[in-house]
Amino acid sequence: MNASARAGATLDAAASTASAAQVEQLLVAVRQGRRGDVPGLVEALGAAGRKAAVPGLKELRKEVRGWDWGRWREQRKVRGALRLAGAGCLTGAAAAADWIGGRDFQEWGTESRAVLGVLAHRDHAWLTEVARRLAERPTMAEEEYGLVHGLVLLTGCPAPATDSYVRGWTAALDRRDLVASLRQDPQTPVLVPRLLDLTETPEAVGWQTAAASDDGRSHWPGALAVLAAEGLLDRAELVDACVARLLRGGRPRDLRLSLALLQAVGATDEERRARIPDWLGMVADGSSPVAAHAQEVLAGLALDGVLPVRELAEMSGSVLFRTEKKLVRAQLTLLSKVLRQAPDAADELLPVVMDAFGHEDTAIQERALKLVGRHLSGVDGQVREELAGAAVLLSPMHRAAAVELFGAAADGGALPYEEVLPPVPEPRPVAPTAGSLAELIEDLVTVVRRPGEPEEFERALDGLVRHAHGDRAALTAAVRETFGDAHWMRGGDHFGYGPQGLMVVMAALAGTVRVSRITDGRRRATATCGHAGPSGVVEARLWEAAWLIASSAPVPFLLATPTLHTGAIDAPVLVERLGAYRDAGAEPAPVDLAQALLRVRRSGPGVAEAAEAAAALGTRAGERLAAWLSADVSLAPGVRFLDRGPDIRSGRWWLADRVVVAFRERRTIREEFPPPFQWLSGESTEAARRCRHWSGLESHWPGVLPQDREPLAVWLLPEVGNGSEWDARGSARGLTALAEGEGPVGPAVHAALAVGLGGRHAEDRLTAVDALLVLAARGELDAPALGGRLVPLLAEGTVKPNRLADAARTAAATGAYGTVWAVLAELLPGLLAAPKPSRGLGELLAVGAECVERCGAVGSLPGLAEAAARAGSSQAVVQARRLLSALGQGADQVAS
Repeated sequence: MNASARAGATLDAAASTASAAQVEQLLVAVRQGRRGDVPGLVEALGAAGRKAAVPGLKELRKEVRGWDWGRWREQRKVRGALRLAGAGCLTGAAAAADWIGGRDFQEWGTESRAVLGVLAHRDHAWLTEVARRLAERPTMAEEEYGLVHGLVLLTGCPAPATDSYVRGWTAALDRRDLVASLRQDPQTPVLVPRLLDLTETPEAVGWQTAAASDDGRSHWPGALAVLAAEGLLDRAELVDACVARLLRGGRPRDLRLSLALLQAVGATDEERRARIPDWLGMVADGSSPVAAHAQEVLAGLALDGVLPVRELAEMSGSVLFRTEKKLVRAQLTLLSKVLRQAPDAADELLPVVMDAFGHEDTAIQERALKLVGRHLSGVDGQVREELAGAAVLLSPMHRAAAVELFGAAADGGALPYEEVLPPVPEPRPVAPTAGSLAELIEDLVTVVRRPGEPEEFERALDGLVRHAHGDRAALTAAVRETFGDAHWMRGGDHFGYGPQGLMVVMAALAGTVRVSRITDGRRRATATCGHAGPSGVVEARLWEAAWLIASSAPVPFLLATPTLHTGAIDAPVLVERLGAYRDAGAEPAPVDLAQALLRVRRSGPGVAEAAEAAAALGTRAGERLAAWLSADVSLAPGVRFLDRGPDIRSGRWWLADRVVVAFRERRTIREEFPPPFQWLSGESTEAARRCRHWSGLESHWPGVLPQDREPLAVWLLPEVGNGSEWDARGSARGLTALAEGEGPVGPAVHAALAVGLGGRHAEDRLTAVDALLVLAARGELDAPALGGRLVPLLAEGTVKPNRLADAARTAAATGAYGTVWAVLAELLPGLLAAPKPSRGLGELLAVGAECVERCGAVGSLPGLAEAAARAGSSQAVVQARRLLSALGQGADQVAS
């Protein structure tokens, strides 16, 4: 090697050494979380140095992911520096976008300006690709709009009109003056149509659409209408976008912007005529506000003679099929006007009117019948025959008028009434525990993602214990591989506030939770407040399962795993399980055995034989099961409600504050059951006095007491009450278990059912209706007791009359008119006796009248004659008269 070559090699080595030193400086700065130093160190590296730094940055990122929560402050600093360094060093656009958009970096955040600073030296094509990739990430462009928008400004590329970018854009606008902010933003013409196309309206846009500002400058529909008038936005394009979005449908809040904007910019006569199919689609399938707007547009076209009769008939059929009374009344009015203008259209339009004969509102039935009567002379014999045949859909109160109009053909003949109730549901066997490791891991993933499903939870819990007993090493490896990134797999104390479902059991398997923590959890697993008893049992079972696995106890499986979907265990199966324990030399875990006893079926075929077989096992657990199956162990409590008093904070006393439960003393439970079950041993307790306890385990409560519906109902009552007094959804789900479970039905079950029938949300009321019908089908519903329980709930406002009327109407429509009337007959006298008619009384009276007309009940109802004799034509008075007549008391009592 000559001198020149040796000098070059020396220089290369020196440069390499210097580059390595610079890389090390960068890594040290990142590890120390010195974000401010990172941009300068990255710039000094050069292309080769940046490439050399990448493996070290990736390794450090992996290390930081494994740190426990005790180092969160250090994590935050290091991750911020890591994000900057990776953004500056990675050479590929895809790799850089993945790095910058990593969830672990977004979680801790880095200022957009700092990231843009380290990227500024890159070429525009590379930056454009990074911006595109970031904008396509589901939440990146929304949560860090400033960063993606900064890249757009750096490159001058078109705005990426992705959903997340549009959401971020709306949040970044000046909400105080939307008109000026939108006018100044060059992205507005591109992003507004995308905003109108979003499936879910951004929260900020929803707020500023629902409530208009004083000057309209911070109101989205108003601001967009102003810009359309100025020509900044294409008005025709806005109309197209609004109509398309309304036709797609969705939640009312997500359609509000498109509807309000369409109304603000208006549609020309030509646009209205050209979009007749669109208006027809909206009036048929749109939400109430959307259908009302489409109905208004089509009504104008019809009265102007522009809407063909065939399309008017199609529109009428759609509207008259809807449940909104306001829309139905408006459509009947429109048809009346059109038929006055064009009597020759009666042959096409009157057959549609008969759809209203079966409407639940008898006033609408009457309007439809009168409309047909006014124009019946203009139809041919075939149409007249069709209308006469449809008259059987009318309420019995209109039957005489229909016969007078159509003749005997409208009578239809009276058929004997027969109560229609659903078939009694049979207990359904649950799927067996996973036999293979792959199946168990699939079950565990499902439960972690959807923890509220009791059947899947029980199957996975038993599977963990079984497979840990069979091949612990294989199960541990599979759990570590599947859940390795979970926070509870990193060690540390993650279970200070409870077992967090199956996570504590898997953590015990992986060795990432201390045995002392599990022991402490077992000791503390008792009810923390009056109505948390069932949650305490579920948590105790989890802590005990974790302890069984952590201590490698020789337990082959869990005794308490249900065999039926109600959470119950067939008695012969439990005997068989105890026999397997005996043969294996295993001792039952105390909480597991106690839960199994509460779940075992104590009545039905084979129970007596199971008791004998249990006694013959020769074990203490077998003796306990035999005694349990042979004794009267009903846990039905006494329940009473405190008189309503004021709540100092809110002026009312919530239902959950007023339930007092008195359990009969149960010596067996007190002496033989572990602490988590002592709430059943015999004491008086207020179920939730001044407590807003929430455990997230409420869906598992029915499985704690599947054989004792009364105590279960007591603990479900506050949960069901959340659906009537608050805005909780799904609060009535436990009523299904009460209806399908076993054990006596008494005041607690009827109280829970009464509250559920008054739920705020229709889906919860429907669940309560299903429970009512199942109880009736099983012969377990005490309808007068249910009506009696509803009286005070209606008086105090816990149950609203209009919600109860909706539930009663739904139940009656299934064919259970006699059952519903038996409930209403008990509660209506209390409402009728009130000095001032309550809101919704008319609806309840209407349902009662419908039930009486259908099932043929007769008799008297205290206070009904006086209500019917009142002056006026309010719904309460009209329906009181109708009910009085249906009961056979007659108009003479009204006069008297």
